[in-house]
Amino acid sequence: MPLDPQAAAFLAIANDGNPPDISEVPISVTRTGLQAAKFMSGAREDVGHVTHTFIPGPTADLPIRIFTPKGSGPFNGLVYFHGGGWCVFFDELYEPQLRSLANSTNSVVISVNYQKAPEHKFPIPFDDCYATLEWVFQNSESLNINQSKIGIAGDSAGGNLASAVALKVRDQGLRKLAYQLLIYPCNDRKFDYSSMLSNGEGYGLTKKGMEWLWEQYLNDNDDDQNPYAIPHVAKSFKNLPPTIIITAEYDVLHDDGAAYAQKLIADNVPTIYRDYPGQIHGFFSYSEDIDEGKNLRKEFARDINGILSAG
Repeated sequence: MPLDPQAAAFLAIANDGNPPDISEVPISVTRTGLQAAKFMSGAREDVGHVTHTFIPGPTADLPIRIFTPKGSGPFNGLVYFHGGGWCVFFDELYEPQLRSLANSTNSVVISVNYQKAPEHKFPIPFDDCYATLEWVFQNSESLNINQSKIGIAGDSAGGNLASAVALKVRDQGLRKLAYQLLIYPCNDRKFDYSSMLSNGEGYGLTKKGMEWLWEQYLNDNDDDQNPYAIPHVAKSFKNLPPTIIITAEYDVLHDDGAAYAQKLIADNVPTIYRDYPGQIHGFFSYSEDIDEGKNLRKEFARDINGILSAG
């Protein structure tokens, strides 16, 4: 279908003045600009309380935010890994979305500001995310979380990190995830998907930008066969938790996410695949400007609640 009118209006503003691609600007400049970002702002729902703290990570202490809904609990648990190409963004930008998730899924939501590439290449961001999930399991009682109702989620690069964490949880066999929510994940380092070519320019995230971001995250080609870096290369997807995968029609990552959904379905992983016609990469975060982002939140909250009630 045609580009959603609200998405088109958002892109018109974002592309005004022909700004450089992320690959053409020093990463420090991009990060500084994002500190004042307004495009991901929005109404912040009331929750029971928000806690900012640090937890020990494998190589550094990690800042986390804990969004606890109102009520007495025990609550469900959701560990969220934010997007940004492994290089930019920070958990504060996602606060409106995470507050909403806490309320709509009756979950204590924990988000981590993992260390960023290129200063901290793979596996450091992945290790930070896995360590955060393990910390949540170990501290579920003090967090007032039902340990059997803990899921993970992430968008874009965060979807990659969530996918990789789910694979390691499966491989280790020590924990059990209730679900994984993958919002337009980048799980494959392939650039010949049809959506990479047809949506490669003009829709926000570009093919050129995605190639550059992978270069920042990985160590040359040394990690190309490591499923914790590139989840698509896993030899098996059996025994992964129930999965919700979101894609957007006008996103370079559309076919990547769709192909990952098909791999999970082929290995009998309970999978809900939702494709959003007319939408662009990032519309979950741009929900203040794109109404379908709000609808997305409602729909995957229903999906999560359905999985949890059936489990």
